[in-house]
Amino acid sequence: MDAFTTPLLAGTATGALLLIAALGLTLTFGQMGVINMAHGEFLMIGAYTAFVTQQVVTNADVSILLALPLAFVVAGMFGLLLEVAVISWMYRRPLDTLLVTVGVSLVLQQLAKDIFGAQGDPVVGPSWLAGNIGVFGYNWPYRQMFTIVLALAALGGLAALLKYTPFGRQIRATVQNRDLAETMGVSTRVVDRITFFVGSGLAGVGGVAVSLIGGTNPNLGRGYIISAFLVVVAGGLGQLKGTVIAAFAVGIATAYFADWTSASMAQVATFALVVLFLQLRPQGLFTIRTRGLV
Repeated sequence: MDAFTTPLLAGTATGALLLIAALGLTLTFGQMGVINMAHGEFLMIGAYTAFVTQQVVTNADVSILLALPLAFVVAGMFGLLLEVAVISWMYRRPLDTLLVTVGVSLVLQQLAKDIFGAQGDPVVGPSWLAGNIGVFGYNWPYRQMFTIVLALAALGGLAALLKYTPFGRQIRATVQNRDLAETMGVSTRVVDRITFFVGSGLAGVGGVAVSLIGGTNPNLGRGYIISAFLVVVAGGLGQLKGTVIAAFAVGIATAYFADWTSASMAQVATFALVVLFLQLRPQGLFTIRTRGLV
């Protein structure tokens, strides 16, 4: 039973981290068509926000709760700055955005090394996340359970934003037909900027969860960016339900492969599995249906 439950529960927590990272990409890549290779660095920014917050508010029980909204705002502001300074000049040029954001990611990594050092710093978890609960012989850490709850909360908040708010309707209108949305009075430039802010902010929230498990590191984002892109593409561009299914599927599959082989081989096997799936279903699990599709 341990051989089945341990990878399943650990992989679910990994999938939750991928889901938080992929939610931001679902907006910036899946809905706006921007390939932002610096998205992983927004996870790093969120992790360092948690570390800095803990230096100011030394009570870990309080500092982590403060770090979550702060990480959303700080990472969101970095994303907004990136959109205004760079991305806004490159819409409809996805390969250019890919190249330039690779450079931005390297700059942010070096900036983190210059400010915090290359070794990274630990983040102390709150007392209410200490310990674990036994599930079919596996001691499931509360930190992993917290990550899942945080991912589901982020998913619920984003889904409510897109479905029930005027801004969410403006996002959907801009995605479906930007020119028509503008004729209806929607400021698509404002929509783009706020969308980038929200997508980057979600990555910052994910960075707080990552910091509780592995601390901070200037290269933290590298371990999640490729997997997050795979999740968005496999789930279907701009499709939240597909992103959820793909995130947990990738996380659980990676955990099982790692249990059978090694961590590095597990990444390769999962990548190959997703590529094979995309050969069979290039549009991903779900796709946007319009009258133009047959």
